[in-house]
Amino acid sequence: MPILSNAKKALRASRRKAVYNQIVKSRVKTASDAVQKNPTMEKLVTAYSAIDTATKRNVFHKNKAARLKSQLAQLVKPTKLEKPPKKARKATKPAKSIKKPTKPAKKTAKKQAAKKQAAKKTSPKKKTEKK
Repeated sequence: MPILSNAKKALRASRRKAVYNQIVKSRVKTASDAVQKNPTMEKLVTAYSAIDTATKRNVFHKNKAARLKSQLAQLVKPTKLEKPPKKARKATKPAKSIKKPTKPAKKTAKKQAAKKQAAKKTSPKKKTEKK
């Protein structure tokens, strides 16, 4: 048991944080187990959300979160991850495009900006006395 008052306070704080961290880790574990048992996109999304929350709250390191997400994504079949291919359209005649005569572009003269030269800094002249 800690003796100093600041050590007692640190012990109380660490116990509070441990309880919260356990809750967050449990959510991640439950969500990842659900994906492993029945891999679907909906469950994968909930697992991703739980992992991201744990990372945001500094329960997991970002590299661990990336590893967990990668492992879960491999369980879901690639066909479920990809979007279904678009249906081929029927071949139709291309519409005739009517071209309007375009006006020639106006030539714009570039204005040259007169650059001001930086004023030279002059140091105050020392007064020399002539004898």
